[in-house]
Amino acid sequence: MVHGIFYVLDGLDEAQQLSLFCQLISERWRELGSVRVWCRDQQQAEALDEALWQQPADAFVPHNLIGEGPSQGAPVELCWPEAAIGARRTKVVVNLMPTAPQFAGAQLVIDQVPSDPQARQQARERFKWYRQQGVQLSTVNATELQQTTSN
Repeated sequence: MVHGIFYVLDGLDEAQQLSLFCQLISERWRELGSVRVWCRDQQQAEALDEALWQQPADAFVPHNLIGEGPSQGAPVELCWPEAAIGARRTKVVVNLMPTAPQFAGAQLVIDQVPSDPQARQQARERFKWYRQQGVQLSTVNATELQQTTSN
C-alpha cells in the first residue's frame, strides 16, 4: 500500500519551507534510496537544487535536475511538468506542484498544504484524489516538526 503525508505549511516562510523539504528529501533518500521531486516549474527546481547543494557535507544528497548527471539518473531527481521524464520508478515522490503527480511504483508520497487559500483548496483536491487512488494518508503540522528538530 502507498502511504502519503501532507505537510501543513502554516506559519513557515519560504526559506523555512525550502529547508523543510531539503530535510524531508534527505531523510527519505537515506531511508528508501530513490526520490523524485515534482516542482511547480523549472525555476523552483533550480532553487531546490541550489538549496540541496548548500547542505552540510555530512548531509549530502546525490541529486540532479532531470536530464542532467548520469544517464540512469541520480538517486534524487528534481523535475517539473514540462521536463522529459523517463520511465524509471522511484520509491518516494515529493509533490510541490498544485496538481497531483504520477506516483506509480512509489511507496511514499509527500505533499504540501500551503497557507494561501487557493493553494489550500488545490491541496484538498489532491488529498481527495490520492484517497480515491487508495493512498493511505496522514497530515503533519510542519511548524511543530520544525520546532522539534530545532530543539
